[in-house]
Amino acid sequence: MLRFLAVAGLILFIFSQAALSQSSLTQATGKNEGQQNTQKRISGSKPFLEAEVQYKAADSLASDFERQKMYLYGKAEIKYMDIELTAHVIELDLDSTLAVAYGYVDSLGVEQDLPVFKDKSGSYTMRRMKYNFETKKAIIEHIVTEQGEGFVVGQKAKRVNENEYFMRDAKYTTCDNHDHPHFYLNLTKAKVIPGKKTVTGPAYLVVEDIKLPIVVPFALIPSTKSYSSGIVMPSYGDERERGFFLREGGYYFAANDYFDLRLTGDIYTNGSWGSHFGTTYKNRYHYSGRMSADYITNVFSEKDLPDYSKSKDFSIRWNHSQDAKANPYQNFSASVNFSTSSYDRNNVGSIINPIDLSTNQKSSSVSYSKRWAGSPFNFSANLLHSQNSRDTSVSLTIPDLTLTMNRVFPFKRKEQIGKERWYEKVSLSYSGNSKNFINTKERDLSFSGESLAKEWKNGMKHSIPLSINLKMLKYFTLSPSFNYTERWYLNKTRQEWDEVQQRIVKKDPEAGFNRVYDYSTSVGTSTKIYTFFKPARAIFGDGIEAIRHVATPSVSLSYRPDFGQGKYGFYDWMEYFNPRTNEVVRYDYSYYDGYIYGTAGKGKSGSMSLSLGNTLEMKVKSSKDSTGYKKISILESLNFSSSYNFLADSLKWSMINMSGRTKIFGTSINFNATFDPYGVDANKHGNPVRINKSALHQNGKLLRLEGASTSFGFNLSPETFKKKEDKKGKESQSDGQPGGTPAEGEGEMPDRRGSNNTGLAAGEDGYAKFSMPWSLSFNYSLRVSKGKFDAERKEFKYVIGSDVNVTGNVSLTPKWKVSLSSGYSFDEKTISQTNIGITRDLHCWSMRFNMVPIGRYKSYFFSINVNSSMLQDLKYEKRNSPYGNSSFYRR
Repeated sequence: MLRFLAVAGLILFIFSQAALSQSSLTQATGKNEGQQNTQKRISGSKPFLEAEVQYKAADSLASDFERQKMYLYGKAEIKYMDIELTAHVIELDLDSTLAVAYGYVDSLGVEQDLPVFKDKSGSYTMRRMKYNFETKKAIIEHIVTEQGEGFVVGQKAKRVNENEYFMRDAKYTTCDNHDHPHFYLNLTKAKVIPGKKTVTGPAYLVVEDIKLPIVVPFALIPSTKSYSSGIVMPSYGDERERGFFLREGGYYFAANDYFDLRLTGDIYTNGSWGSHFGTTYKNRYHYSGRMSADYITNVFSEKDLPDYSKSKDFSIRWNHSQDAKANPYQNFSASVNFSTSSYDRNNVGSIINPIDLSTNQKSSSVSYSKRWAGSPFNFSANLLHSQNSRDTSVSLTIPDLTLTMNRVFPFKRKEQIGKERWYEKVSLSYSGNSKNFINTKERDLSFSGESLAKEWKNGMKHSIPLSINLKMLKYFTLSPSFNYTERWYLNKTRQEWDEVQQRIVKKDPEAGFNRVYDYSTSVGTSTKIYTFFKPARAIFGDGIEAIRHVATPSVSLSYRPDFGQGKYGFYDWMEYFNPRTNEVVRYDYSYYDGYIYGTAGKGKSGSMSLSLGNTLEMKVKSSKDSTGYKKISILESLNFSSSYNFLADSLKWSMINMSGRTKIFGTSINFNATFDPYGVDANKHGNPVRINKSALHQNGKLLRLEGASTSFGFNLSPETFKKKEDKKGKESQSDGQPGGTPAEGEGEMPDRRGSNNTGLAAGEDGYAKFSMPWSLSFNYSLRVSKGKFDAERKEFKYVIGSDVNVTGNVSLTPKWKVSLSSGYSFDEKTISQTNIGITRDLHCWSMRFNMVPIGRYKSYFFSINVNSSMLQDLKYEKRNSPYGNSSFYRR
């Protein structure tokens, strides 16, 4: 008792001294209490206060000695150990060590400076709080606390200790509009353990102040900031083909901060089932990635029925990337997308993604690369995959190894003295590649020893180019080069005439090491020719200063020996009697026909390659600068290329290729075409073949068109017209017309009118300016290809095909967005894959509607879901699939 009186007297003495100092300070400075910002400390003895209490107030401090109370007004703050309490007013009761905190309501009826209580468990906002410093318990009115991704709002709460809060009539929501959330779970009774979980008794769902008949007897809501393991609840529904189902239910395992696992499964009443595996991993500053694997057994219809079918589908997806800072000399990456051809058609998840369904090609790559510092050598290893889901073909390259040496100058002197000599410009490089490759159907793919020996193609290739660049006649660059290529194979294949099948067949490969080499030499030169043209000012005016044409011709000569000669041993021949043609036929073939790196060329080749590049630019006066000019590209490129083989018996000219690119009104136009200088005629079987007669002599045409195509596209958006509007605005400002800066006090609007949620902004004239973000993309392609051959006219009929594709989106309001993608094929007269999407941002909710209105994959998908991942199962879904799926889904 004596100790209690001593401690109470000590606290009273400290508070009285604080009040006297406050009073004397006010008298000395002549300032009122509202202008003070005083900070004091209270030291308590151990029975009641284990540490000193720091307090301050922006307005004033007052004390009541008779009632043993202290009052802090205006931005009041108290700190005690790891506890901090702020409010507009804080009342301290020295006898009971109680603190009462509350805010105030301003003239507009808005609550200001509400109490905020902080401790190591978190931060809490409330209307009124009574806190006991000795027991650390509190009585709270209207508390708001953030727990994980959600907020807990309690009308009445009791703080039992720093780890537990008991609440009555509380709300749990992920909506940050605390006073009036768009939705919440009404918790009749709840226990909150900050940073861990919220446990509630009976709770029901409230949406837009409407109590829904959805009640749960109890619930546990985790609020930890770290990952946690748990059960993944399945979705359920019903399909016409596969029956009632439970889909993607299983377990999520949060292993640690580096990776997690997700194991789920599907089950259908007709016997279909599926399993799914997924993981995400990340090692900061080293690597990151994600992997998923799915296996699905689909059973359609019933046994013994004609439409019964069963398929086993699987899919593997893996994306791995290495941080650029991890290792500058080596890198490992992966992008794997492999599945059976029927996986996308039978996978229910793809119903809402028409883009996946329309994608027939898939590819994968896993690559590792390494380079050595201070060395010209580089190494890479790749695993490659590609497949076509339409014809079920698949190509695998396991592995693809490459070793390269960058260009070096072996004859260059280490210490350069004097002028560089010509032989010092000789450069040498090396490239070595080894592959193991197969191209087959999915059903025939095998990794057995017999398949690897007979069906897989493998080998190794070495390439050593030697070159030099020399200046000639000041304007020409002469580039002689020599190329050596060698191929290594572990077998060779002979061919023979099969009398039974009446055709040529390949024998079983003969094992053994085989070298197949060839070499060639070439020399080429190129230059640039500039031509300037000044148009007549009487016709074109003085706006065009000049037109410049740049031509880049290049010529190269190459020679390659005939490696089909017997001394090389790469080719063989045979004779057989063909009863269908009633003649003896000589057939030449290579042991390595169809091998991965091919074979050495047969027949001498002495050819000349020609190419010509063109660009066209125009120099005009700039409207922005009276003394300046700007360049306008008329023709960005126009290229021609062909070759002539001097040693060929016939058809010495190759195809003539043309390609070009230009811009019109900011739109890029690409075009290309292939021409044949020779005519065409029918052979004795009626098939068209090239003949050694020019097209000009055959039908009077200089060149015969083989095929052509062109494409262009453009994008439109408000930004497209912004420059024009800005330009007009600047002109009107300089002329003193409306649109310039208003005079002081004229045309001004409050800031709140310039930003709202209706897409209206304040215009310069004082009226609301309507804004609706949108974008439109338009792409058109035109193709000309050969059709049927007209034997009488000795020419092909041409087929013209064209497609147009349009994609666009518009934000009707900041909350409503509409997107559309579609197209039309003029030659097939069909509408391509069409997708319509509508999204609505409902603040803490979102709504999405996707529809494919026409075509094979006609379907729709509708969902309303909470944005928070914490409540991802709180959603409504409705979908219809092209497989007769008319289901109601709810998680």
